Amino acid sequence: MKIKQIRNATLRIEYGGKNFLIDPWLIGTEARFRFIDIPGMPFHTPDPMKEHIPMPLYELPEPVEKVLENVSYYLVTHIHPDHIDIGANGTLGELLDKNVPLLAQNEQEAAAFRHSGFCQVTPLDDKPFATSNVALTKVCARHGTVNPCGDACGIVFQSPGEKTLYLAGDTIWYDGVQDNLQKYRPDVVILNACAAETVENGRLIMNDEDVSCVAKALPTAKLVISHMDNVAHATITRHSMRGLLAQRGVTNYIMPEDGETITF
Repeated sequence: MKIKQIRNATLRIEYGGKNFLIDPWLIGTEARFRFIDIPGMPFHTPDPMKEHIPMPLYELPEPVEKVLENVSYYLVTHIHPDHIDIGANGTLGELLDKNVPLLAQNEQEAAAFRHSGFCQVTPLDDKPFATSNVALTKVCARHGTVNPCGDACGIVFQSPGEKTLYLAGDTIWYDGVQDNLQKYRPDVVILNACAAETVENGRLIMNDEDVSCVAKALPTAKLVISHMDNVAHATITRHSMRGLLAQRGVTNYIMPEDGETITF
């Protein structure tokens, strides 16, 4: 498999002969949004100044056309504005090819993508999705330490001749993640880990302690740390994460830069 870090949680994963584009947040910095721009202002950050910082913080590492080249499937773990482009009128994925098959986490979100013009949308729900020699299984996630910030999910990739991949998605460390690790024994685990937080939901995704828990739960796995350095409500950067993991003795990880590809 090849995992290419695009930006934030956006990844290109080449697996079992297919190209999966994960959580395609593709807007440029000219279209950035701030927390104070969200209608109704439903979320607040512990540091109010962060509510004025426009996101994404950085441009894509390559042209959108390159990111979209030869994609077999779009896979959206959940509909949040840092995981899929959301237009002012609520439509989704303006820059995407609507004829490319799209996998959504449930029927409710699948319907939203169909309403946005996507022609081939499949909800993952609780049944594995199989294409050619690749099987994708939706697994649980918890998107918040206080109150979950809506539904989110993880995905397990399996294919003959490939290492098992667990894309944990937007989740904190909790018993559900531990159960997923024990059940599937993945060789590679992708963790979203900038420790983004809101007042209403608490910490939304993993921090260094959570990454350490994953490393201890499955020390044979290689960890890929993603979802870094592009949202205003993050509390850990790539730079600080390296130091924090060094203090915890975690070494079995890779934290790719935007545009970097890792092969397993």
